[in-house]
Amino acid sequence: MTQPTPIRRDHRRSALDLAAADVPVLPLRAGKRPVGNCPDCTGNACGGRPNMKAPGSCQCPRPCHGWAAATTNPAVLRSAAWAEAWREAHAVAYHPGGARLTVVDLDNADAITWARQALPATRTVPTTRGEHWIYLGAMQSANAVRPSVDIKSCMQYARWLGPGTGTMTHLPDAVRALVVKEPSPVRAASHAVTAPVPAGGGECRHRTPTYLDRGIAMAEQRITEARSAVHSTVYRTFLAVLSAHGRCGCLTEAHMDRLFAAAQAKGEGPRHCAVAWSNARAALGM
Repeated sequence: MTQPTPIRRDHRRSALDLAAADVPVLPLRAGKRPVGNCPDCTGNACGGRPNMKAPGSCQCPRPCHGWAAATTNPAVLRSAAWAEAWREAHAVAYHPGGARLTVVDLDNADAITWARQALPATRTVPTTRGEHWIYLGAMQSANAVRPSVDIKSCMQYARWLGPGTGTMTHLPDAVRALVVKEPSPVRAASHAVTAPVPAGGGECRHRTPTYLDRGIAMAEQRITEARSAVHSTVYRTFLAVLSAHGRCGCLTEAHMDRLFAAAQAKGEGPRHCAVAWSNARAALGM
């Protein structure tokens, strides 16, 4: 009589240890792939885990839906429904975002060299071809943010390769900025660089000039203190200011001039400031 394939207890044991540390885990089959959906879940017939935007339970007790099946529940990890997946398992994966972590996946030596120059040191884990740099804090995931660099956090899984070495650093703006995609530049007139202030007309939420002045001062400080990704920081700061203050008519050219001056002190040219301002307005429909 054919004997059943034994469960790979080393993988399940590792998964249980991670789950006890509040790290959501799932089994991976050969090729670093998650277990395929069962027939009841094919094509999201089960209702899925709302469009794969969040983890959670579907009606199927098996580890379907990739990263969204990751769990910290030891009863689920030990369940008969997961036993077949552990028999197939070649590795254990975890959901970084669910553990409030971000993994910068550096896939070769050049990527590692760049990270050492551009990012704060943090806990590192050797991989087959490079390193995982792990930061405290979750963010949007994205692939190919730079050559051979991926960001794995929310809505992705990462292979568990051990605890690594070093102390985890809080997620820096330099990593968050890697996933920022600016709109295509707005064509500026060849004879001049202009950036109008929104006319406003909405209800004022600021009540007093002090509220607005404090917001502008904080925006100036954010630009001034940027240590990297200044181009993206300027755009994101303009976007935040316009989102908060651009619809009621309180924002003036004097406020805009202060922000442009802060950006230019960091090396941004007048034309780029105008383009970033115009792009931020376009993104908000102003």
